[in-house]
Amino acid sequence: MSIASTAQESATVLDGKVLAKQIEQQLRVRVDTIKDKTGRIPSLATILVGDDPASATYVRMKGNACKRVGMDSIRVEMPSITTTEQLLAKIDELNNNPDVHGILLQHPVPEHIDERACFEQIDLAKDVDGVTCLGFGRMAMQQSAYGSCTPQGIMHLLEHHGIELAGLEAVVVGRSAILGKPMAMMLLNANCTVTICHSRTQDLAAHIKRADIVVGAVGVPELIKAEWIKAGAVVIDAGFHPTADGGVGDIEMQGVENIASAYTPVPGGVGPMTINTLIRQTVDAAEKSAGLNVG
Repeated sequence: MSIASTAQESATVLDGKVLAKQIEQQLRVRVDTIKDKTGRIPSLATILVGDDPASATYVRMKGNACKRVGMDSIRVEMPSITTTEQLLAKIDELNNNPDVHGILLQHPVPEHIDERACFEQIDLAKDVDGVTCLGFGRMAMQQSAYGSCTPQGIMHLLEHHGIELAGLEAVVVGRSAILGKPMAMMLLNANCTVTICHSRTQDLAAHIKRADIVVGAVGVPELIKAEWIKAGAVVIDAGFHPTADGGVGDIEMQGVENIASAYTPVPGGVGPMTINTLIRQTVDAAEKSAGLNVG
């Protein structure tokens, strides 16, 4: 799908929930094949440090996604008083466990823990959440690595809908290590011309107005206004902020369906693809561990 061909037509809804369900059907088949050929069950270890209720909810959702495709989920819960050294030791234990194919350290960890050091302790072969510097570097250089799950999920969504990226001007609003920066690199590798904006960008509206693709990943409710969106643009909202009516993203969505050529709903767009990508990359890791061809 090209931007020009859809600018005057009704906008395509990039429904992550529907695509995630389709991919789960494929993953169930791949998991069954791994079980049949190796006698082992693909397994994701999730580490939750502390008692943050939102983090606990996310970990539970990831565990449920594992069950839906027939995978095992090993839930590791550690108290908020856990030290960096204790968390590093736990990650090492999981690195050395052949029954664990992927490791997820739920973000954020308590402030006294060196989160980056703990991310870096994850074995590259089990970094299915795409959080290590080595994984980021390999992804940026177009070498084999697991991409950060949210941007990788967005790329799956764009590919599924046949959106032609080469030559387009993309603006990513946000520069986090697990979303904004890898998103920019993935779009660059797809031959987009990429601008990264952030909290100190001057005249954000001017950047948005020229973008063929806008990715909201800044973590501020409705920071990006609908009136800034260029006609026919592809609008990707990676933010979610709970409200009394359900929730909003980083992009003001009212009226966007009459401007954009395609857009992600909030919720139901990017979120389901994030978890789905985590599960898919764990299955990839299990196949590689077993010496099977990655599907």
